[in-house]
Amino acid sequence: MKRISSGGEFEAKVGYCRAVVAGGWVHVAGTVGQGEDVAAQCKSALSIIEKALSEAGAGFSDVVRVTYILPDRHEFEACWPTLAETFGDNPPAATMIECGLIDPKYRIEIEVTAFLPD
Repeated sequence: MKRISSGGEFEAKVGYCRAVVAGGWVHVAGTVGQGEDVAAQCKSALSIIEKALSEAGAGFSDVVRVTYILPDRHEFEACWPTLAETFGDNPPAATMIECGLIDPKYRIEIEVTAFLPD
């Protein structure tokens, strides 16, 4: 098993790491990003996720499941172009949940699961 840390402020406070590689799977924790609006935060979160996937030996084409968590579901549509570009021809199974996040400044949290390529 391999644990990957991004050094995010909540990792030490809460007691988790950005990703865990186990049994051929990469489990990436819910990830928020920085920015003034949901679209910028979405891009930022995906960048952090991409780094964790890369360190694990995977990429977005290996993602099999993604969960989007937003405090306001009406903001989700602003992220669609970025998500379509990110996952392209390899779309994962997806779920979108509306609920509060750890801090009101965050507009989206993204969690992914990937299967390591052979």
